[in-house]
Amino acid sequence: MENRGVMNFGRLATQAALAFPDQTALIWRDQSWTWSALNHRVDAMVSALRQLGLKKGDRVLVQARNSNQLMESSFAVFKAGGVWVPVNFRLTPAEVAGLAETAKPTIIIYDDIFADHIDAVLDSVRTVKSVIAIGQIREGEQGYDDLVGTHFGAEPFEEDMEHDDPMWFFFTSGTTGRPKASVLTHGQMGFVVVNHVADLMPGLSHESGSLVVAPLSHGAGMHMFVNAARAAKSVLLSGERLDVEEAWRLVEEHRLDNMFTVPTIVKMMTEHPAVDQFDHTSLRWIIYAGAPMYREDQKFALEKLGPVLVQYFGLGEVTGCITVLPPHFHAVDDDKMKVGSCGMPRTGMEVAIKDAEGNRLGPDTQGEICTRGPAVFAGYFENPEANAKSLKGGWFHTGDLGYLDKDGFLYITGRASDMYISGGSNIYPREAEEVLLAHPAVSEVAILGVPDRKWGEAGVGVVVLKPGSEADEAELIGYLDGKLSKYKWPRRLFFWDEMPKSGYGKVPKHLIKNTLFERGDLVEGEPV
Repeated sequence: MENRGVMNFGRLATQAALAFPDQTALIWRDQSWTWSALNHRVDAMVSALRQLGLKKGDRVLVQARNSNQLMESSFAVFKAGGVWVPVNFRLTPAEVAGLAETAKPTIIIYDDIFADHIDAVLDSVRTVKSVIAIGQIREGEQGYDDLVGTHFGAEPFEEDMEHDDPMWFFFTSGTTGRPKASVLTHGQMGFVVVNHVADLMPGLSHESGSLVVAPLSHGAGMHMFVNAARAAKSVLLSGERLDVEEAWRLVEEHRLDNMFTVPTIVKMMTEHPAVDQFDHTSLRWIIYAGAPMYREDQKFALEKLGPVLVQYFGLGEVTGCITVLPPHFHAVDDDKMKVGSCGMPRTGMEVAIKDAEGNRLGPDTQGEICTRGPAVFAGYFENPEANAKSLKGGWFHTGDLGYLDKDGFLYITGRASDMYISGGSNIYPREAEEVLLAHPAVSEVAILGVPDRKWGEAGVGVVVLKPGSEADEAELIGYLDGKLSKYKWPRRLFFWDEMPKSGYGKVPKHLIKNTLFERGDLVEGEPV
């Protein structure tokens, strides 16, 4: 059967500009762009990319902080038929060079403060033909805004695309080994954006507005496209670091009704005094994903913000599209909520729990969370071994562990890689983390397994206390008594001022483990 022709995903900007030319598309610092103005800039960059030799399927690596140029680059690359390869701006030069070795880009667009990153890329790959700088231009480079000016008013162009044509390399966060390039396609993304509108933000319109608090290179970029599909505006923070006071001020000033973030950011924003200093009653959907949200943090956010929380579960490989827990399934009262659930399967998606042999398991039985449906990616770029493992049997295997209850709601019990085995028992750290977070002095906690000569592995925890609160190891371990089986208790607790965060706002366990040894809290080969 022939491949199906689909809408070029970049046409979302064209459609918004046609239907709502004078509607605000983007606000950043003291600047704003209408959909008409933004789309003209996008079309100019499409012309520039094509003149530079970009062909259908060529990759364009983008290393930039959030900006109008980063947003424009996505639509321009899509329209030109290329593959957008944005990388997290917090990565090191060596890490970015590693991603470039995977993607093999022909064009680079970069923010001028990342010159060292681009030099590292150019030392590693030989496929790059053109380099476009945002800001200061070096010898042999093109200026982004110069190209837009030169090509402004060019004839609009949108490459004809088929369902399986790639449009975006979405890199995994890479907790183990080098990140893999998930290949997202025009047909897949057309389904995902419709699904996000239907399941996450029903009622989203051209009058809506979104606060962008995370890098557009990953999940926040997908959320920006969802808003673009309804000609809603996006509002960027002025800098690359989260300023909670500024965030709440922008919500009030622009009457924003949605934002996409992760649980740690929701926690920071709702515990900050600014949450009570600005009007946030315009908010309808605060969408959180990337990691399960601890119940105590969830209840606090609901009390502060009201019924606006929307949780979804989904990896980059399915562009966040596995389950959803909408506002009406959230509640402060435990009796009125499926506590711990990340929701029900998304429209058009199927979720199953499978054992190691691929057999489907019944309700309340733990196994690997698997999914299938139109949101599943095309596979990892040039990585047949990973594809065979993750896409076996016609299902995408997430690597996460969980179970479905009798009503079809999903519960995540842990990442397979988070589990540790102590004295022959499988232990999932999240159970102890949930109990400790209910202690009034605890703000954050992370528990993980480390090598131990006697037990094979033993659990240790890192705790961040709430400002002004006091608690010691004995008190917190004693707090577990009667609430959790003793073999699941961590053997030691360490108290830090803050948790290390990844570029995505998550708390990576491997980074905590490395830091424990680097600080000397733990010593290799010595008992825990």
